[in-house]
Amino acid sequence: MATIHDVAKKANVSVTTVSRVLNNRGYISEATRTKVYKTMEELDYQPNEIARSLLRKQSNVIGLIIPSVSHPFFSELANHVENYAYELGFKMLLCNSQLDPLKEKEYIEMLKRNRVDGIIMGSHTLQVDEYKNLSSPIVTIDRQISDEIPYISSDNYAGGKLAAKLLVDNGCKKIAHICGNLELHLLANQRTEAFQAVMQERGIEHIIIQTDMNVFDQLQYEQIMHQLFQDHPDLDGIFATSDIIAAFAVKECAAAGRHVPGDVKIIGYDNVNAARWITPELTTIKQPIADIGKTAVDLILKQMNEEAFETANILPVTLIERATTS
Repeated sequence: MATIHDVAKKANVSVTTVSRVLNNRGYISEATRTKVYKTMEELDYQPNEIARSLLRKQSNVIGLIIPSVSHPFFSELANHVENYAYELGFKMLLCNSQLDPLKEKEYIEMLKRNRVDGIIMGSHTLQVDEYKNLSSPIVTIDRQISDEIPYISSDNYAGGKLAAKLLVDNGCKKIAHICGNLELHLLANQRTEAFQAVMQERGIEHIIIQTDMNVFDQLQYEQIMHQLFQDHPDLDGIFATSDIIAAFAVKECAAAGRHVPGDVKIIGYDNVNAARWITPELTTIKQPIADIGKTAVDLILKQMNEEAFETANILPVTLIERATTS
C-alpha cells in the first residue's frame, strides 16, 4: 500500500507539499497540485482520513440518526441531508435507531469516536441530559430539548388545523384522527392539538387513536384501520398523522366497500413521494422535507463556525389537495 512518502518521491516534491495538497493549506501552484493528484491516482494512494481529521480538527462528516430509513419521510430526509452536505464538501454517516434507546446511545458513542463534526437527531428516545452532554454540534428534528440546542420542525399546529378544517368544510360529520403516541412529547403532537381545537370549535364528533410507542411499526396500521371501521361504521373523515397511515386507511376503505372520497374523505401528512402513487392520490399536508434537511446541515455548520443561529426553526406547511378529499 502506497504511503505519503511514496507519493512525494514519485512526484518529486516534499512530504509537506503533498500534505498541503491533501489538506488544501498554504499556497500550491496548480501545476504542482495536478502532479500530486495524478501521482496519487497512479499509486492508488488512499489518505488516512482519521489522521487528516485530527490535523484539521474537522472530519467533514456529519452523523444522522433516524428511527428507520425504510420510512418514506426519513428516507427522503436522509437523501436531502446527504445531497446538500455533499455539495458543501461533507459526507454523512447514517444510523437507524429503530427507536431503541440502547441502539441510539451506541450510535451516538460511535459518532463521537469517529469525531463527526455534528449530529442531526431525528430519533428521540434518550433522556434530555444525554443530548446536552454531547460536545459536538447537534440539531434535533421535531423535538425541542433545551433553549440552547437548535431544533427544526414544520408548523405542526398549522398543518393540523388545515387538515381538520378541510374535512369539516367538505361536509364530514364524524372524523377520526390517527396519530403517534402522544407520550413521546414530540412537536408533531401539535397536529393533534390543532385537530381537537377545530373539532371542538365546530362541534364535530371525533375520535383520536394513538399508535403504540413504536410509532413507525407499519404492522399495527392495518389493525388500527380495520378495528376503526368495525367500531365506527358511520365514519366519514380521517386525518392521519403520516401519509403511510393514510395509505392504509385508503386500503381499508377499499376492503370495506367504502368509496373514497364519496363515503370517506382522507388526509395524510408529509407529502412523501408515495402520496402520489396510491389510487386515489392522497390529499396531504406537505412538510418541506428538502428545506428541513438543508436547514439541519446549515445549523451544524453555523455551530462549527461559531456563527449566530436561531434555536427555533419552524418551517411552513402547505395543503396539497388531491383525490382523497374531492
